[in-house]
Amino acid sequence: MKRVVVTGIGMINALGLDKESSFKAICEGKTGVKKISLFDASDFPVQIAAEITDFDPLSIMDGKEVKKVDRFIQLGIKASNEAIADANITSFDAENFGVSSAAGIGGLPNIEKNSQILAQKGVRRISPFFIPSSLVNMLGGIVAINHGLKGPNLSSVTACAAGTHAVSQAAKCIMLGQVEKMLAVGAESTICGVGVGGFAAMKALSTRNDDPLHASRPFDAERDGFVMGEGAGALVLEEYESAKARGARIYAELIGFGESGDAYHITSPTLEGPLSAMRQALKMANVKIDYVNAHGTSTAVNDKNETAALKALFGSDVPPVSSTKGQTGHCLGGAGAIEAVISIMAMRDGIIPPTINQLVKDPDCDLDYVANVARKAELKAVMSNSFGFGGTNGSIVFKKLD
Repeated sequence: MKRVVVTGIGMINALGLDKESSFKAICEGKTGVKKISLFDASDFPVQIAAEITDFDPLSIMDGKEVKKVDRFIQLGIKASNEAIADANITSFDAENFGVSSAAGIGGLPNIEKNSQILAQKGVRRISPFFIPSSLVNMLGGIVAINHGLKGPNLSSVTACAAGTHAVSQAAKCIMLGQVEKMLAVGAESTICGVGVGGFAAMKALSTRNDDPLHASRPFDAERDGFVMGEGAGALVLEEYESAKARGARIYAELIGFGESGDAYHITSPTLEGPLSAMRQALKMANVKIDYVNAHGTSTAVNDKNETAALKALFGSDVPPVSSTKGQTGHCLGGAGAIEAVISIMAMRDGIIPPTINQLVKDPDCDLDYVANVARKAELKAVMSNSFGFGGTNGSIVFKKLD
């Protein structure tokens, strides 16, 4: 199979509009969690989220186009533009460059808005852009249009594992020799009434409305649910020989991935599902892992289960683990792509981002989570995990080039 390398990365989340500013804030242990401003949440049981407050969609598209796409697409375009510019690809064969996009839910705010319009004003007032603005795969479609990418145009809609699956699907296209280049992008923006209200009804969200800075606390004994975030991550993947021939800067090589299903429950995980995905990725990579960016949602069940799966995989030699969702919130279908970028940047800079809000030790979560303060470390290979509702799991491994 062909070798796959990463030559461009981009990211936007509640801590920054680009990869460098957001990664710096993540490593400094800052958090983007705050009171919700995107809608009036004053009567909601959950009133906090990691929302992006300073993003102007007019910075990436004109006013007419802004109205045609949901916010998750706008964020995905922003991250994709950064990744493609970062890869410094001056020319390419359009049919040899594809897109693998992802979101867990897609255009939920537009679905909510147009449902209200239907109920209040009637069917004739529904926007003609409603359907295309809400489709998950329209993220990849619009990015492809913007950049002239005519290779495979794929889309993963696998809940909170979608971003990671988008990366592994893109890698497969290159490994099999289908194309030379793929853009993998995952994005999500569901901070709206039905989004927050729906997850709150499931009792999945933290209700620390009066203490947003400490609301998301992965692996902590007093965690009480995840905090919803929004954002996007993007990676340009290339066939190694092609990237080397054009003199590309190479961040990392993608050397392993694993995918599995729990076949158990719509929301509760099993130990075997996540373990299978990680085991597949580790077997394929065949390297020593120096750091794991955990799924680490700050929910009671996930954090305990992921800890147990890591122990089952690595035995007594579990590498340092951290969850960056305390900083970015849980960006659902965008999380895997964002965290892939974070993992690569951690390896680039030799620093492990911290798990913030580690205040009370949990006997069921007793690994080295790099509590509260980032740690300098030589990282040669890193793993990133994503697990989603429906029992869908993904794990990917990157390494520095020899």
